[in-house]
Amino acid sequence: MNEQIIIEQRFCGPPESGNGGYSCGMLANFVGDSAEVKLISPPPLDTPLTVESREGRYTLLNGDTVVAAAEAAVVDIEVPAPPTLAQARETMAGAEIFEKHKFPTCFVCGPHRAECDGLRIFPGAVQGRNYVATEWIPDDSLTDDTGLVRNEIIWAALDCPGAWAVFAGRTRAIVLGKLAVQIMSRMKAHEPCIVLGWQIGEEGRKLMCGTALFSETGELYARARATWIELKKESQ
Repeated sequence: MNEQIIIEQRFCGPPESGNGGYSCGMLANFVGDSAEVKLISPPPLDTPLTVESREGRYTLLNGDTVVAAAEAAVVDIEVPAPPTLAQARETMAGAEIFEKHKFPTCFVCGPHRAECDGLRIFPGAVQGRNYVATEWIPDDSLTDDTGLVRNEIIWAALDCPGAWAVFAGRTRAIVLGKLAVQIMSRMKAHEPCIVLGWQIGEEGRKLMCGTALFSETGELYARARATWIELKKESQ
């Protein structure tokens, strides 16, 4: 199998490359509802990328350059109990996300993105809980022809909240290394959702976290585990 995908400019993370979660989700669509994707190089925008399949492993290529690799995975991460929708709605990430954001046009968490353009997911600390959370309401442009939010959008929504969880009060230069997602159910447009992100641990420059998506009544829609890589100081 050789097919092609294109990551459009709308779905950027940094201005010149695709949002990690969205890009991983585009490749994971070839795997199924439970997959792990390893990002190897920045996903280019508005460029035809080739998907190659061999023995259950899917590779995303930009010419001879490997962008990402995906395969089926078990996502058995334990998910904390979510806050109420009202608690999630009240959180605010504070000045850090709005004033110190390294990529303010990021499709998922960029404060410079307009409504119905970016996802505008701005997670903040929840009082008495060891996680960040926020409300997210998807718009009509994010759905497929069944009226449900597309898988790659769910992957995107599960990406950046993990980064804000592992920042741990200080902005770090980090890049997404791996993202594994299990989708149990998909939401409709205009349906209020609760987004969660929590830190799991650190190993050197590797920062591990979990993220989850819930309905407004606390039904688990999707969960993810991610590994972020903190860049060396000379690379920042």
